[in-house]
Amino acid sequence: MENLDLLKQLAHGIASQFGSSCEVVIHDLKQEDLERSIVHIENGHISSRKLGDGPSGIVLETLSRDQSQITDRLSYLTRTDDGRILKSSTLYIRDEDQSIRYIFALNYDITGLIAMDQALKSLITTEESQDKQPSRITTNVSDLLDTLIEQSVELVGKPVALMTKDDKIAAIRYLNDAGAFLVTKSGDKVSSYFGISKFTLYSYIESAKNQNSEPN
Repeated sequence: MENLDLLKQLAHGIASQFGSSCEVVIHDLKQEDLERSIVHIENGHISSRKLGDGPSGIVLETLSRDQSQITDRLSYLTRTDDGRILKSSTLYIRDEDQSIRYIFALNYDITGLIAMDQALKSLITTEESQDKQPSRITTNVSDLLDTLIEQSVELVGKPVALMTKDDKIAAIRYLNDAGAFLVTKSGDKVSSYFGISKFTLYSYIESAKNQNSEPN
């Protein structure tokens, strides 16, 4: 609890320093109920999240990966459901055994600054920006699972109706790597979406794992 109290103090200080456009979120990865991973939040109006809300994509990805290989992720773009663009950083706070206990996330709303930047660029350039689309911040695990499924389909590049077995395995590999199957009852939703049985889903997950273990 001492670490959490210190993180809460830091979160409050950072939010006070940078104002109402700066959201600070603390996720506890060792909560008994993963769907209530947020244990502290400052300026939650930015992403419409509150204390006790569920995990982000970063949380699920963290839980599904080798934690010894995970490093802080700094200065990347995310977006909210209402279209605001955030400059985000994710810090991983470890216990004495080096397992990740908390995720300390900063999200600064830069929507207004981007609008100003685009207005200036329109005066000095004729080329459209080709920046990568920022990832979406969700408010609950159901929305998060929907987003991950959409991303898996985009990765394959064709609708489910036209997917081959290998295409579906590729999509499910993406979902597995992203931690989608840590979400309660995700197997039912994924099976239904891809038009396969639960048995087939588990078979595809194993196939995806075996492919991931093969040398490059």
